[in-house]
Order: sequence, then C-alpha cells, then structure tokens
Amino acid sequence: MPEAHSNNAVAALGIDGRAYLYSFMGLKAGRTRADISTAAFEYDVAADRWRRLDPVPVPEGRLASAAAAVNGRIYLFGGYRVAADGHETSTPHVFRYDPENGRYRRLADIPKPVDDSVALAYADRYVYLVSGWHQDGNVADVQVFDTRDGVWFNASAFPGIPVFGHAGGILGNRILVIDGVAVLGRADGKRRFGIVKQAWLGTINPDDPSDIAWRRIDDHAGPGLYRAAGGGAPDSGLVVFAGGATRAYNYSGIGYDGRPVEPSAHVFGYDPENDIWLSFADKAIPSMDHRGLVAAAGALWTIGGMGAHQRVIPRLDRLVPID
Repeated sequence: MPEAHSNNAVAALGIDGRAYLYSFMGLKAGRTRADISTAAFEYDVAADRWRRLDPVPVPEGRLASAAAAVNGRIYLFGGYRVAADGHETSTPHVFRYDPENGRYRRLADIPKPVDDSVALAYADRYVYLVSGWHQDGNVADVQVFDTRDGVWFNASAFPGIPVFGHAGGILGNRILVIDGVAVLGRADGKRRFGIVKQAWLGTINPDDPSDIAWRRIDDHAGPGLYRAAGGGAPDSGLVVFAGGATRAYNYSGIGYDGRPVEPSAHVFGYDPENDIWLSFADKAIPSMDHRGLVAAAGALWTIGGMGAHQRVIPRLDRLVPID
C-alpha cells in the first residue's frame, strides 16, 4: 500500500473485466488518536498499481468501519471516532463511493450506529450489518440496508453472544459469523473484555430478506479470534478466515490488560455444503486488525493490518487456500 493502514474498511470490485481492491479510513503507523485516517486507496490487480483516492468526507476519520461492494459501488458503514479525552463514539454515517466519478454520497444513517460490525452483501442489493458495538455495549441486531430503495430494516437477530470484532462471510444466501469480543463482567470496577468462541450459520430466506434461519455449528479448531479477516470465496465454495488475534485489545494493539497483543498466521475455512472445517497453510506474515478478506482475481486478499509488535503494515497479501 502507499501508506500503512490497519483496521481499514476493505472491498473489491470488478470493473470492465478488471479487478480492483479498495481501502478506506483506519489507523496509520503511529497508532494514536492523531493517526486515525480518512485516506482511501484503489489497487488495480492486473497492473499491480495503487492510486490514492479522495479522502472519505469525515473530518475526524474512522476506525472499525465496514465496507461492502454492491452493483459496482462501495458502501461504507459506521465505525467510531475518538475524542481528545479518549471517549469513543459509534457513528451512524453511511457513504456510497462511485468509482466511475470518484465521488462519495451520504445515504440514510444506520438506525442503531455500530462499529466493529460485519458487513455482508446479498443479492447485489442488500447489505447486512451483523452485531457489533453500539456506544456502550454490543448489540444482537442484524440491520439491513436496501441499496436500491435507500432504506433500512431489521432481519432476524443474531442468536449468539453479541460481539464486536467478529469475522464473517457470505456464500449465496448463507451467512457464517464466528468469534468476536464481548464484555465478560467487571473487575475492579472496569469492564472485562474477552474473546467469545462461537460459530453461527444463517440462511437468508430468498423470498423474505428479513428472515434468517440461524443455527449453531461446530467451532473451528484453535482459539477464538478477534479482528480476523473473513470472507466468502465463491470460486472454492468456502468461507475463509485469516490472521486475527487470540486476545482482545484496544485500537493501539495493546490488550485491555495492558499487555501487547501479537497476531496469528492461521488460515482456515468452512465448507457449508459438507458442514466441515478445513485448515490451510499459514499466512507468510502473521497479521491482525483486519476488517475483511476480499475475493478478487481468483484469490483472497488481506489489505494492510497490524503485524508483529503492533506494527501497522502496508502489506497486500494474496491467499489461494489449497487443502
């Protein structure tokens, strides 16, 4: 990447037969409030070339926003801003980025503002925001944006433990959501954050996009994860996950217990047709603090992230999971 970013909203588009990857906002290398970014970038896969786009029109920048590609455009959802006193506020803003003219358009706000949510595009029309953090706690809401009509509605609530920093992917009308962080009580008067290991498969009713039939499935191997990269891989029929961390941390990469957190290199996937988990070769470089694993040009990609010793990295990693 032209500039290292972590916790950035990511997406992919196919335009005139060419694959493009996108990164919006996130955290720059200094890892302080002053490093929260408005920057946006586009990568032309065939040309192996980056270009800087106009920044997202939010003056304070955003962390933990989510992105989804629908019908040739990219939609950006929520995230949070950090005040000078350190207070974090979930934001309701929704923008549509049009690569044809490079413009952003503000759309209808998220009814219940969320950050660190999972955004999943369905039927080239709807975007599902599953769970996430809202102001002072996690929510189970599944909020759906109809990109054609520009309106919001609620779908069947997430039945697992509400979390933030979870990971997910969609194949056809099936949603898979795993892990994340929840408030697990209090210690010394402070909230105690911890990773929840869980896996839920939801099937969207094709006749009613608000109806999701959820069921608990077996957990993946290994420890639960926070801010892993997740996404559907249509070519292989898998939902794949890569990297992440096995402990909860604040945006600086320092755990809520004050200890530094290190990333994972693990790559694994779920086959919904056969209801099995698969393990793949590790990433060459461990990474965490991802907002998604995007599919383009026959591969899966992580864009930026946080590497060893909490270093924000400019890496673009191409993954081709092979059993």
